[in-house]
Amino acid sequence: DQPYKAGIMMGFEQTADGGLLFGYGQRYAKYDMTGREIFNRRLPMGYADYSHGLDAAQNGHIFLRVSAADHRRLDGKRVHTVRDVIAEVDQDGRVVDEFRLFEILDPYRDNVIKALDQGAVCLNIDASQAGKTLSADELAAMDKNDRFGDIAGVGAGRNWAHVNSVDYDPTDDSIIISSRHQSAIIKIGRDKKVKWILSAPEGWKGDFAKKVLQPVDQNGKALKCEDSKCEGGFDWTWTQHTAWRVDSKSSGDVIYVSAFDNGDARGMEQPALADEKFTRGVMYKIDQKKMTVEQVYEVGRKEGHAYYSPVTGLARYMDDKDSFVVYYSTSGLSGPSGGMKGPIKPHPYLAEYKFGSADPAVLMRFENTMGYQAWPFDVQKAFNPQK
Repeated sequence: DQPYKAGIMMGFEQTADGGLLFGYGQRYAKYDMTGREIFNRRLPMGYADYSHGLDAAQNGHIFLRVSAADHRRLDGKRVHTVRDVIAEVDQDGRVVDEFRLFEILDPYRDNVIKALDQGAVCLNIDASQAGKTLSADELAAMDKNDRFGDIAGVGAGRNWAHVNSVDYDPTDDSIIISSRHQSAIIKIGRDKKVKWILSAPEGWKGDFAKKVLQPVDQNGKALKCEDSKCEGGFDWTWTQHTAWRVDSKSSGDVIYVSAFDNGDARGMEQPALADEKFTRGVMYKIDQKKMTVEQVYEVGRKEGHAYYSPVTGLARYMDDKDSFVVYYSTSGLSGPSGGMKGPIKPHPYLAEYKFGSADPAVLMRFENTMGYQAWPFDVQKAFNPQK
């Protein structure tokens, strides 16, 4: 039996007992740090295609980013959805709830989809499409021609959401998701209602528009934003990864969220020059009662295009060191799409910043390799979980 050949392992997470939880293809598994299998399960019936992210919640449940294996659209067409379902399973692998994002959100919001660099769609790198974007006519033609599958597009059955992380918030029984193809970090309650949206306001309609957070400065003063750009140094995340609640900094209605801002389609456009693209690690302070968001920390803007990572990556606050770990996972991978010339030679950077500092205290560069994410794990917890 060779289960690991079934797919790419993604979304590693160290659980409270020191184990390693991850998924791949049609399975998810947990092992201890010695390699002993704790469980290795198939996805529950009706779900398919685990990838990118999962979360071991405080109540022992696991939230899996999957797809619906057989969904009937309102137009009667039966499709296999793409990266837009969160399945919640209990300790024994039984499904206890699900979040069908194509029913909760607007799968036809196309503002970001039309601005994406089609040469660097996550998991679908195609240098021949570098710098190209989708038009409204091309999106409409997909429905006309019944084009479905893992393609950037709108509507259930296409890669309209591309959710790449999920994080459970036990304080109000909600999940926080990162949707790459909406350039949005979104909180959704157990009732399947959107609580707030951290995103540029363009394209959000009706009740969704009321849930978009208002950017403010450190004094709580509203910042002026226009055409997906804001004053005061504030920026939203663009085609981001890993939107996680920072538990140790959060209290009551005020929570902190970290994210890896990849930076493609920044400002809902492709820049005039590809080497203007950059990637950030960023942290926000969200007042969930006032529906405001303040950008409190960022790194990566200063490093500029040299660290630009068109896909994948990670940004995580580390309590034990009061530090911010950022894995610039695909710098150099973008080739022509990112303004690079010559052979594509990925060289990820793993950086750890003292929180608040603009320069890394630790910086490692890896040559001619890549990985979806990288992060420190707790050796003490891994081998002495009782402590």
